[in-house]
Amino acid sequence: MSGDVVVPAHNGVRRGRPPQTPEQADEVRARIELATAAVFTEHGSRGLSVARIIERAGISRPTFYRYFGNAEQPLHSLLTLSNEGLVGGIRDALARSFEPVQLGIAIIDAYLEWARGHGPMLRPVFAELHDPASPVSGYREEAFDDIRALVRAKFTELGRPLPSPLDLDTALQTCEYVVYRVSAAAHPGSEPDPADVTEARLTMIRSVLVTLGNRADVERALTVPGIFDERV
Repeated sequence: MSGDVVVPAHNGVRRGRPPQTPEQADEVRARIELATAAVFTEHGSRGLSVARIIERAGISRPTFYRYFGNAEQPLHSLLTLSNEGLVGGIRDALARSFEPVQLGIAIIDAYLEWARGHGPMLRPVFAELHDPASPVSGYREEAFDDIRALVRAKFTELGRPLPSPLDLDTALQTCEYVVYRVSAAAHPGSEPDPADVTEARLTMIRSVLVTLGNRADVERALTVPGIFDERV
């Protein structure tokens, strides 16, 4: 009888690498995403490549392709988590707020908490916000759409007139710009100066209250220590 003889493995189980557990698969996926974040931080989305990611992650190319089809897919996972963090943080803050001044402050603190969790990766995120060729731009618009809807729903719940689209976008873009300024001023690889973050928080609170609030809101804010204190 000619041909190769196939010898089955013991008990009919094929020899070779044992299958990964779900926990092991999650660990490898997380390692790839962390490496992608590092490459994105250094090179931006245009500098992403499978070669750079696997070198940073310390894995083989076949291992990478077991989890992702190209270099952009893990970046999309990161941006999805980023959006969920920002929108979810603002959603939770709005749910805890029942007074307009408190509402504005809660939105700011949620935004700052989101920014704090990004570390150095915040720089390329902000650098590509308005680049139509970058996936960051699309995710930013999705997040803004969700935040707009949340704010309008909260205004309706409080029985207040809805903010105009221009006022709402101005408030959101002011927050975006101030956080960008603070992150850009920090030394590469380091956290922003706490004093700068404190001042940025107050700038954002004042801007949002004046843009989205009414006269009664501003008068109420004048009684809150630290927001509109006179400067020496």
